[in-house]
Amino acid sequence: QVQLVESGGGLVQAGGSLRLSCSSSGRTFSSYAMGWFRQAPGKEREFVAAIRWNSGSTYHADSVKGRFTISRDNAKNTVYLQMNSLKPEDTAVYYCVAATRATAAALIALRYDSWGQGTQVTVSS
Repeated sequence: QVQLVESGGGLVQAGGSLRLSCSSSGRTFSSYAMGWFRQAPGKEREFVAAIRWNSGSTYHADSVKGRFTISRDNAKNTVYLQMNSLKPEDTAVYYCVAATRATAAALIALRYDSWGQGTQVTVSS
């Protein structure tokens, strides 16, 4: 089991930036990939970005491509989501996730079986 703890959420004006962090503990060495989902009130959960732990290959959803960047620090067992040019529609609870097995070829299709508690990101217009 992997334990995930997010931090870095908050309130920011449109056009601003935030960096989310997700520190992992437990069986981190066995994590195949980590990523971020988000969910806004009344909306479906959205897959935002993911990164393979060993190779560093990434996926970013079209809605955030060019504005958000996922990265990892292997030594710190931490994944980051750098969010620039934030828009009000980015307002959501952001969840850090981990996939412990390569259940699919594509990052977006993996089964993410560990979830953090979520961190609120609010972008004001």
